[in-house]
Amino acid sequence: MNYRLDKYGNNISILGFGCMRFPQTLGKIDMQETENEIMTAFQAGVNYYDTAYVYPGSEAALGDILAKNKIRSQVYIATKLPHYLIKSVETMEKLFNEQLNRLKTDYVDFYLMHMLTDVQTWERLKELGIEKWLENKKKSGAIKQIGFSYHGNSDMFCQLVDAYEWDFCQIQYNYMDEHSQAGRTGLNYAHKKGLPVIIMEPLRGGRLVNRLPEEATQIFANYPIHHTPAQWAFRWLWNQSEVTCVLSGMNSDEMVRDNIQTASTVTVGELGESEEAMLKQVVSAINSKMKVGCTGCGYCVPCPKNVDIPGTFAAYNRRYTEGKSRALVEYFMCTALRKTSTAASNCIECGKCEKHCPQHIEIRKELKNAQKELEGPLYKIARKIVEMLKAF
Repeated sequence: MNYRLDKYGNNISILGFGCMRFPQTLGKIDMQETENEIMTAFQAGVNYYDTAYVYPGSEAALGDILAKNKIRSQVYIATKLPHYLIKSVETMEKLFNEQLNRLKTDYVDFYLMHMLTDVQTWERLKELGIEKWLENKKKSGAIKQIGFSYHGNSDMFCQLVDAYEWDFCQIQYNYMDEHSQAGRTGLNYAHKKGLPVIIMEPLRGGRLVNRLPEEATQIFANYPIHHTPAQWAFRWLWNQSEVTCVLSGMNSDEMVRDNIQTASTVTVGELGESEEAMLKQVVSAINSKMKVGCTGCGYCVPCPKNVDIPGTFAAYNRRYTEGKSRALVEYFMCTALRKTSTAASNCIECGKCEKHCPQHIEIRKELKNAQKELEGPLYKIARKIVEMLKAF
């Protein structure tokens, strides 16, 4: 296993175990299979395990397995505070204690603000007293390091990086999202600020393995160096020294062993111009099915009505490359969960954005198309619920 350093000089395995989707049998976590996979990973040197308060059964399952095998002190637990449920310091304390009980521990190594959406949301948490609460937890040793996970554009991500003295951060990043989400811009910015960067969605929920168009599959197959699509995706990430740890939601023994093999043999800089060009061909093959030729450059923002134009188009394109459910989830996270809505329906058709678009996209027209596809009845109901929770 290869390792990279965190902010305080600790060795973090470059492969992390994502605990959102443990194996299930009859709708329940299969504890035997989950334990086998976690212990296989642990024995191979994986020491970073990522869970969250809202992952059904995950914290408790992880806590039981670590306690049973007496390895809690040999691994790093990362879990997340659901800030969207927080109304007071008392709520923070209640949820945190519940997490400690589930995890069968008295401290958390890496504690994240889950899906922190924008600076305004962080400011709301500050008004509730979260800075003092986190400071006290850190002084007592109950929390070792503090970070945040993020879905959204690079501009807001960089603002969040500057909003607090974070110890680390977590972003969605892969060869398809190089210039969307926080992207390479966000990765480099966090790295320059001294923050270790944890990567989620390296395979876009398996889409870069199981839902590749035939043209992309053939590009991989015809390349003289043979790796599976998953191995190429991981190697592209680990090729970058700015990446600290890549989370994989491993739910089979075969997947665990394959990822361990890759993580044990990669080196920074191993991909040359030829490999990078090949992966760009794969990206082009996937993008050929997209509806809008948005590169995520961000020249069209800020919008006077706060529309997240690159985020909307990324979700809209994903609707046609990866499926409807994935697109709806991403769009909801990037628009409705923010302190101020950034939905396409906010557009007043002023046209300011189109003057700055290098791709000359008819942004107003495409935002209407995206709105029709992404803001259906389910989205509107969920958005109303979020608004009610914000006002509560």
